[in-house]
Amino acid sequence: MSTLDPKPEKKRLPRKAFAPDVRLETLAVREGLPATEWGENSEGLFLTSSFNHPDAATAAARFANEEEAFVYTRFSNPTTMMFERRLAALEGTEAAIATSSGMSAIMLLVMGLLKAGDHVVCSRSVFGSTIKLLQGEFGKFGVQTTFVSQTDVAEWRAAIQPNTKLLFAETPSNPLTEVCDIAQLAEVAHAAGALLAVDNCFCSPALQRPAKLGADLIIHSGTKYLDGQGRVVAGALCGSEQLIENVFVPVMRSAGMSLSPFNAWVVLKGLETLSIRMAAQSANALALARWLEAQPSVERVYYPGLPSHPQHELAMKQQGGLGGAVVSFITKGEGADAARRNAFAVIDHTRICSITSNLGDTKTTITHPATTSHGRLSEDQRQAAGITQGMIRVAVGLEHIEDLKADLASGLNSIA
Repeated sequence: MSTLDPKPEKKRLPRKAFAPDVRLETLAVREGLPATEWGENSEGLFLTSSFNHPDAATAAARFANEEEAFVYTRFSNPTTMMFERRLAALEGTEAAIATSSGMSAIMLLVMGLLKAGDHVVCSRSVFGSTIKLLQGEFGKFGVQTTFVSQTDVAEWRAAIQPNTKLLFAETPSNPLTEVCDIAQLAEVAHAAGALLAVDNCFCSPALQRPAKLGADLIIHSGTKYLDGQGRVVAGALCGSEQLIENVFVPVMRSAGMSLSPFNAWVVLKGLETLSIRMAAQSANALALARWLEAQPSVERVYYPGLPSHPQHELAMKQQGGLGGAVVSFITKGEGADAARRNAFAVIDHTRICSITSNLGDTKTTITHPATTSHGRLSEDQRQAAGITQGMIRVAVGLEHIEDLKADLASGLNSIA
């Protein structure tokens, strides 16, 4: 073949055949790779670092990415691909790429898309480590970030610069559960020739599908609701095939922030129960949020499913009518020191809730964001994000709701 001949079409791995209108719950159980010749019903776990090839020419084609195949587990593995295909199907995107954690997914996003001199517009309400990564680590390499209000679209629009390449949002936000209008932010991004990335960790595709609202890329910490039982650390980026294959896979091959096949298999199995878990945990969270609003020791409750939430109507529209499973509230107390003491007292009185900053587990977790998930931020940054010393975040699990109320009541009564 001469150098002027057209490049042959890339050989693809087989896909399962589904009707075009198959529903999310079915895809969550069935999407992946076809079974091997052994006919396993549960997806196979491929614990191997490398893969053999029938001949040298085939190996060369596979390494050149002319043939979709498994080469080296740093960037291609059957178990990992099954997770990627299933998550992409749930999000409604063409492709996905798995990473070793949610933060590594954000690192891959920035490394793949941006260079020194590029500009990012980001909500100031995102996860504390995301702020540190963008402002601190990537700031050292010349990537500029402007932080804006989560909910004020005009502020996002005003922050656009000629070198803006990316808008980054997390909705609902952690821990205030602020909700941004994904469709409007997509319009702002695309009008500026930029991409919109949305962290969908709190909702998961069971409640919210940002790609349907115009987002270009969706970020996941598979550690949270995708796994659902607090077992492994995982992450992923979902987007178009062009972005995944041409922008992010080459970075993954070089940088290697890879998801292990075992962790991919665990999250893959977690996806099978995602919809029913999110529905049940959202129902528990709504009941707990309503109860918290009635407690005299509670100053304010943040939960998108409550009519009192500032973005309640938008959340119900974007999130399929469910508020998610994260509830945050502020304890009463005069001054920051008193508010912090009261928050600690409530947390320390619990006997059912797990005191940990992780979320997405079937076990309810409770944490003090100002000293844990957002503890590395300055006080000014926390104040700008609305994270006070009296704030407590509860990621509601599957325990009986009356037991959860009683567990929190003990601490709330102690500060009354």
